[in-house]
Amino acid sequence: MANILLPTENLLYKQNNSYTLLDAPEIDDIIAHINEEHLDELLGFLSAFTSIPTAELNHVDAQITAIYAEGIALQTYPKHLEQPLVSQDNNLRDQAFFITFAAPITHPDDLQTQYILLKQRADKKLGKKTIKLTKQVFEVRSSYNVSKNMLRLELSMPSLNDAQLNDDVQLRNTNGALSSISVPINEAGYAYLFDLEHNATTKALMTDSIDENKADDDAVNDNEKNNVRSTRPHCYYTLRKAWHTDDGIRAWVDVFLHGDTPGGNWAQSLQAGDTIVTKREFPEKVEHLRDGQAVLIVDETSMPTAARLLELWNNPKPPLIICVTQDIADQSYFDDVKIRSRVSSSDCIEGVDSTKGMKTVLHITANQTSLGQDLATVIDDKLSDYVSRHAIQIDKVWGALEASTVKAVRDKLRARFDLSRADVIVKAYWRHTA
Repeated sequence: MANILLPTENLLYKQNNSYTLLDAPEIDDIIAHINEEHLDELLGFLSAFTSIPTAELNHVDAQITAIYAEGIALQTYPKHLEQPLVSQDNNLRDQAFFITFAAPITHPDDLQTQYILLKQRADKKLGKKTIKLTKQVFEVRSSYNVSKNMLRLELSMPSLNDAQLNDDVQLRNTNGALSSISVPINEAGYAYLFDLEHNATTKALMTDSIDENKADDDAVNDNEKNNVRSTRPHCYYTLRKAWHTDDGIRAWVDVFLHGDTPGGNWAQSLQAGDTIVTKREFPEKVEHLRDGQAVLIVDETSMPTAARLLELWNNPKPPLIICVTQDIADQSYFDDVKIRSRVSSSDCIEGVDSTKGMKTVLHITANQTSLGQDLATVIDDKLSDYVSRHAIQIDKVWGALEASTVKAVRDKLRARFDLSRADVIVKAYWRHTA
């Protein structure tokens, strides 16, 4: 149950005396990330757990000011202000709220779980789709390249009989843990957290089994077996597409291969008959794209999301797509992707950059060294030049790119097209670490 405490001074006084402040080194970064990337979730918490009027929520933004073992402290402030403004003359005066976790955090590692549980409670109360902490098991049928550096995993999953076949069926496995056999057939941008360690461990166990039949001096030692295990235990990938067949469910997952990475190495090591396991799943935030002129800004990691968005497009106006690739050969990825037939050819944006299937793709080739502000400027210039030449107004933006580029792109496009934060959703799908 949420506690609502006003004004701010009283909230902080009570928290400092009654609650346990989390002061782990990573907490500041977590707060900054949530405030920047998850505003809609914070507003959802306020809508679900407080009595703040909906009419007021439409005119405010929110940010976390502190995280405690018992919950999070939120503060609202008028929209279009980067920092909270304290003013007695402001009709939308700052307000402070405290939202409690389902259970107090005993270790910083528990924060993610409690935040997810809080989001699930809020989404359920608001009637929204939410993140699921369920296990899925797929079997690999085949893998093949769909562009130079994009590997497609074709997966299968056995279904129940026709009478039980739907997107909401769940089972309990032999240990009683909740498993799901639901796969979203008509949903774009549905992401799975794949358990890379499952396959590394399986291969290590197979090596153990083989080694038992070898001489001791040929056996793999513990250090070598540890090297087999993935340096990154899990990785998110978007469900590119899923469909029902007579003998079960088929699915595609497209993995961008770029150097020596845990995810790429995992995908390339998979063979037909291998099982792969997911630990978590969540729907992408694309509801705002249902009306207005939209632009999608993607790179190789988010092209699968955009491809499925096009196939399920539910907006009379086709989107403008900006596609950033490191290799020009990967720009063919969208060639065979068809936009949903609801879009009329008369609504398509005319131009030399238009490709097959009534969609407009503007290509940018960029290498690893052009990330961040520089790439954001290139994207902004490319888009502004196009819309000025074709006299169109951008109403909505969705994108997913490298982390250092995301904030700069978001700020530039909000300013250029005078859009709200809710209309410009640009997410970090990966982070450059070199």
